[in-house]
Amino acid sequence: MSFIQIIEYETDRPDEMWALGEARRSEMGGAPPGFRLTITQDRDNPSRFLTIVEFPSYEMAMENNERPETDSFAKEMAALCTSGPRFHNLDVKRTF
Repeated sequence: MSFIQIIEYETDRPDEMWALGEARRSEMGGAPPGFRLTITQDRDNPSRFLTIVEFPSYEMAMENNERPETDSFAKEMAALCTSGPRFHNLDVKRTF
């Protein structure tokens, strides 16, 4: 069963957040199979962002969360937030 994590946050430093994400992506190399990441910005509140991370399974998401570099990234990301991050952990039941 696939798993989706939505990370909701606000920042007044989006360029720094973007640079942090790009640095993390280059450190990781290629994405694991079945992994997908989408970054969105709220049109009604431009300081609000939601990052949608899709994993093939909950287990793969937890393996990723256990990596020291993931913990480091999460701390650096939180330092750039004015609100959040808030995590929404979702098991995918159906897709059409």
